[in-house]
Amino acid sequence: MACLLEAPLRISVLSEVTATSRHYVDRLFDPDPQKVLQGVIDMKNAVIGNNKQKANLIVLGAVPRLLYLLQQGSSSSELQTECAVVLGSLAMGTENNIKSLVDCHIIPALLQGLLCPDLTFIEACLRCLRTVFISPVTPVQLLYTDPTVIPHLMSLLSHSQRTQEYITQIFSHCCKTPEHQTVLFNHGAIQNIAPLLTAPSYKVRMQALKCFSVLAYENTQVSMTLVNVLVEGELLSQVFVRMMQRDQPIEIHMQIFCWCFSDPLTFCFSFYNIFPVLTYMCRAGAIGTDDTCVVLKTLPCLVRMCSKERLLEERVEGAETLAYLMEPDVELQRIASTTDHLVAMLADYFKYPSSVSAITDIKRLDHDLKHAHELRQAAFKLYASLGSNDEDIRKKITETENMMDRIVSGLSESSIKVRLAAVRCLHSLSRSVQQLRTSFHDHAVWKPLMKLLQNAPDEVLVMASSTLCNLLLEFSPSKEPILESGVIELLCSLTQSESPALRVNGIWALMNMAFQADQKVKGEIVRSLGTEQLFRLLSDPDTNVLMKTLGLLRNLLSTRPHIDQVMSSHGKQIMQAVTLILEGEHSMEVKEQTLCILANIADGNTAKDLIMTNDDMLQKIKYYMGHSNVKLQLAATFCISNLIWNEEDGEGLNIGGSQERQDKLRELGFVDILHKLAQSPDTNLCDRWVNTHTCMHSTIHTYSQCWG
Repeated sequence: MACLLEAPLRISVLSEVTATSRHYVDRLFDPDPQKVLQGVIDMKNAVIGNNKQKANLIVLGAVPRLLYLLQQGSSSSELQTECAVVLGSLAMGTENNIKSLVDCHIIPALLQGLLCPDLTFIEACLRCLRTVFISPVTPVQLLYTDPTVIPHLMSLLSHSQRTQEYITQIFSHCCKTPEHQTVLFNHGAIQNIAPLLTAPSYKVRMQALKCFSVLAYENTQVSMTLVNVLVEGELLSQVFVRMMQRDQPIEIHMQIFCWCFSDPLTFCFSFYNIFPVLTYMCRAGAIGTDDTCVVLKTLPCLVRMCSKERLLEERVEGAETLAYLMEPDVELQRIASTTDHLVAMLADYFKYPSSVSAITDIKRLDHDLKHAHELRQAAFKLYASLGSNDEDIRKKITETENMMDRIVSGLSESSIKVRLAAVRCLHSLSRSVQQLRTSFHDHAVWKPLMKLLQNAPDEVLVMASSTLCNLLLEFSPSKEPILESGVIELLCSLTQSESPALRVNGIWALMNMAFQADQKVKGEIVRSLGTEQLFRLLSDPDTNVLMKTLGLLRNLLSTRPHIDQVMSSHGKQIMQAVTLILEGEHSMEVKEQTLCILANIADGNTAKDLIMTNDDMLQKIKYYMGHSNVKLQLAATFCISNLIWNEEDGEGLNIGGSQERQDKLRELGFVDILHKLAQSPDTNLCDRWVNTHTCMHSTIHTYSQCWG
């Protein structure tokens, strides 16, 4: 009964609100231009801070009428400007508001408005465009549809402080891909934006920095250009360094404080907008990792951004930027790990929300909850970067309080980004033999990792399967329990993925699993993978996939009984695959690995007959023995060494078989090739010649060699 009484009341309230909103919309259609203008001004005042009113006006069709008035040539400049202001206010509502505005084609209308000579109207259009484009639901590609838009925006940069601020902010939010970077770069973004770094307005300077940050991200061309840009006769990198000097921020910060008293985040992020630019320039090779502005300025300041005295947003930004800066550089990792106790400092990132904030300050709790995922993600990223190369740093990380437990928990977080960062951290630590044998075993990290592999997006799956490859190394205690968990089927399914990275990881893990494995495991790999898929991988267009498949095959053919068993059932197909690779346009590394497989086949008791009865294959081996590449020569010579060794047949020495093979190889001219190898300056090749030559002149040899 209560529900029946509530419905009319709700309808009554809704009708009243709709009637009020309808009044604003109706006034837009008044034949008197002055009344229309006043109606737009009243609407502007009504929607400020009122999301419900904004939504009502959009539903009642205010947007199409405002856009019509904005584009009408008969509308006064004042009316056009007020329409743009109202549209900008509507855009400051919910994401649904933005979607509605975009669907009404607000962006083309506003871009057309930029052709008007009235500066106030242009600024209003740019302000509205800025608000629309910074929303995550707006397709940024709309900025690049018309090729005349970017050049026109560049030309408007010099018109006023507001055009500079809005346009650079639009660029920084709409530069998402290398293609976008190229468009902006080709239309003179660097030359037009560089002078803004010394603009009187602090807002303009910060937006210019953000713009350079997105332009330089993973872009060598832009970064190299930035290095040589002059701003008032000073190199850009020197301008950045000067902006980071300890005496400089005092005056700047006073200016910021006056400007953003109500927004403390702006104060914190302002000074630190410089660091991403220098970081991206460094990663692109434009600035050396040993440059003083990186080692003595950027890195220490980024570490300080991670301290618990900073705001949570700033700590996230500092950790993620620092992780990216030092990811490829061992020396920077070592410097960072010893700066301000960074490794221990990051442990505090996992303590949000704190119990104190939960009890005493609900607003603080809500803030902490909002940023808790971002903090954990940033910490995992930075730990991963720190521990990617140095064993001592990895040890320091794993010894940090509850670190392994936190990683294990991170693998099952609700946030995909946190799960990805956690498995990335685990992958970094898994490069350590010591950690595989201790921390990884003690915490059974393979269990949550296997669970993660069952159902995850590709980006997580790639990193998780990479980690699994390391856990399947021969010296890892996790290898046996992983094998018993039925992982082979999962790995075989990865080799059929459309993603080259997943195919590589799947076959790589199988390769590690097959290393020194017993015949049961090898047989299960072959059965689960299937001969068709195995040979499909041997013709994979991705070189990494091909190399790992050859590595798997080499490990499957690693002991005489295993070699003979595999070759007895799949010898014909394997020899065909070997032939195709040796004849194809492949790299030296691929051909070397293929010759190593041949050397293993040659070590089998019966498998070697597949080579000895194949004159074409023998000629290929002979060709590679005379190749200019020493590694190929060495691998081919191993084949011959294994072919001519005397092998045990279980009862005695099969001297006759060995002698027949030696005779045939002499007839084919292998002795002459071996004599030429004796002249090689390479000591390994000379040693191999001595062993092979001695064997060919002896009657009995019981030593055998397996290239694997």
